[in-house]
Amino acid sequence: MIKAMIIDDEPYCCESLAILLEEYCPEVAVTGIFNDGTDALIAIRKQAPDLIFLDVEMPKMNGFDMLKQLPAVNFEIIFTTSYDQYALKAIRFSAIDYLLKPIDIDELQNAVQKVIRRSQKPIAAQLEILMQKIQKPSAPISKIALPTMEGLQMVAVDTIISCESDSNYTRLHLKNNRKMVVCRNLKDMEELLEEHSFARVHRCYLVNLNEVEKFVKGEGGYLIMSDGSSIDVSRNKKEFLLKKLSPNRNEH
Repeated sequence: MIKAMIIDDEPYCCESLAILLEEYCPEVAVTGIFNDGTDALIAIRKQAPDLIFLDVEMPKMNGFDMLKQLPAVNFEIIFTTSYDQYALKAIRFSAIDYLLKPIDIDELQNAVQKVIRRSQKPIAAQLEILMQKIQKPSAPISKIALPTMEGLQMVAVDTIISCESDSNYTRLHLKNNRKMVVCRNLKDMEELLEEHSFARVHRCYLVNLNEVEKFVKGEGGYLIMSDGSSIDVSRNKKEFLLKKLSPNRNEH
């Protein structure tokens, strides 16, 4: 049985989530409901929960501030939030689970099942990425956390040469001839990397513009990347790409 706490300043949200968990997630036992971050911190230290459902937008002490008060995070986290562009971007970068309010039953069950299968608390690097992105939302970060079939991988952004669509997954082509399949689709990867020097050049490809060696003209043209690979450019992406590429790059 998973011991869980619900932390949200809105009593209605707490009550509705507790009802959903009781009815649809019998593996979860709610051991405490808190409407205040300070009270929740005391309870976390005393009760050592396995999982907390943590509201992002709380007055006085929001969910991120609350986590910063803990010397270590020894439990799983599922954030609950209304749509907040900056908060969601930070959470996605860290690969920590979240649920959008109002909470969907299927999404709740999927999140709980991931906790059961994973049995892995957030690692320090994930929380570091999360806090860095919250404190400086517009600043690019050097690493992102990406889920793979083997587990969570921390990937340095500047080691990614290109991203290739593979159905609901994405195949990363990395420096030193390394490859990695991540459990994110290409659109998700595009959103994560949009603040860096990446561009969508084809429905199947996202490229690191810093790793483009050459653009070869044609109907759409194609790119030669630093690893020697050739990547087609869609005709409707050609003008966009040429504006992105610096003028001193070679064109043939």
